[in-house]
Amino acid sequence: MPQIVFCIVLFAAWIAAAPVQAGIFVTVDKTAQRMTVEVDGVTRYVWPVSTARRGYRTPNGNYKPQWLARKWFSTVYDGSPMPYSIFFNGGYAIHGSFEIARLGSPASHGCIRLHPDNAALLFALVQPNVKDTQIVITGEGASAAGRERGERKRAPPARRRPVTIGDSASEWRAGDPGGR
Repeated sequence: MPQIVFCIVLFAAWIAAAPVQAGIFVTVDKTAQRMTVEVDGVTRYVWPVSTARRGYRTPNGNYKPQWLARKWFSTVYDGSPMPYSIFFNGGYAIHGSFEIARLGSPASHGCIRLHPDNAALLFALVQPNVKDTQIVITGEGASAAGRERGERKRAPPARRRPVTIGDSASEWRAGDPGGR
């Protein structure tokens, strides 16, 4: 009998000590223009991003990925390439950008831009774990800073759903977004 009790206590202790799967937690700080990616409660990546520039907005809030696309072009903003897109709020997405010199400062029309290599890493991390991914966006963006200086808030243009062009990640890697 004492052996059974010992085994039950040992099993309960083993279960209590097992790591809890917390999933993927992506935090975007618009004030710092930084993204932090945590996996199971451990910080794995901190990357510079670009959120909305003056006159546009990146919405604060808590989101789940709604849909993912390895290769997209914007139908609203001149067919701009959006590699490794993770859409989280209608037409708003986290995606790669080839304008890497602007990362770390507000530059987008509202999406969250990353270096294409970092976007590929995040995409690969999120794709098999969509249900366990949380996206949190905080901070003040360029629009808020402009309003503090007395500038008027301008509404962003209407957004439409992007159209898929293909699915070849190697084209993005080679810097050839669909032959443009």
